[in-house]
Amino acid sequence: MKIKSLELETTVLDHTKFPTSGMTEVAVAGRSNVGKSSLLNTLFNRKNLARVSRAPGKTRTVNFFVINESFYLVDLPGYGYAKVSKLERGSWQRIITGYLRNREVLSGVVQLIDARHDPTRDDLMMFQKLIDAELDFLIVLTKVDKVKRSQRGKKVAALRSYFSGISIGPVGETDEDGEPFEVPYVFSSAVTREGKDEIWKWIEERI
Repeated sequence: MKIKSLELETTVLDHTKFPTSGMTEVAVAGRSNVGKSSLLNTLFNRKNLARVSRAPGKTRTVNFFVINESFYLVDLPGYGYAKVSKLERGSWQRIITGYLRNREVLSGVVQLIDARHDPTRDDLMMFQKLIDAELDFLIVLTKVDKVKRSQRGKKVAALRSYFSGISIGPVGETDEDGEPFEVPYVFSSAVTREGKDEIWKWIEERI
């Protein structure tokens, strides 16, 4: 995708203050410190538009980026561990769950998982929320530059074990029946920029 215009329109936690333009939205979700801000900066071809930190919990609001004045890419708060109170983490979870269930203009979710590790309990809960909300979602395995290429197959096999009866495969490819995979995945790296084009293509299909 060619980005002609990009603006951080608003950062909020109160759902009553979410944008009301009616433009399509694609959200980006993931646990704290999974590399969400780095991925956004890669997608945007910017260095510091989305804040990057080694400390979990840097993203503490719902950030609405308007792209080409035609759709929103929505940066959700990181879930799981963060150096904030349980009360604040609980507030984030309620905001995320409510957004996924009730946001009518939401057309898909880019779900980030750290490729170096198995999905966490919070990740598995997020998978279930996405399935329950009947949302299209793309699993992005981040930080793959830190994983040996020979280990990628094992990472995918482990991921498949969490989805019983659901087809999983590389984004843009089809299953043995010629149908798109129900849950596509892509390996991604903010260092090598691997996966950037595939992620944008998936987002474009949702808008």
